[in-house]
Amino acid sequence: MSLERSDVVSIAHLARLAVAEDDIPVYARNLSNILDLVAQMNAVDTSDVEPMAHPLDMAQRLREDEVTETDQREKFQAIAPSVEAGLYLVPKVIE
Repeated sequence: MSLERSDVVSIAHLARLAVAEDDIPVYARNLSNILDLVAQMNAVDTSDVEPMAHPLDMAQRLREDEVTETDQREKFQAIAPSVEAGLYLVPKVIE
């Protein structure tokens, strides 16, 4: 698939990107190469391929669930600007 100058300008507008006029041919060529690669990957027959969650069929090593740090909640809340009922109070940012 070959992208034209107008396609690159349209894509840049949708992405809210400023693209220099001299760079448009480079972007058109690079984006066209990417779309050609995607088309090539879409053409591959994957009907016999089993979906996998991970490419390696391995079990994850799990560590013991143990506490590694001491509880310092009181220390941190003592230096907080505003605390109430064990919660940090912050200014309202959404109206």
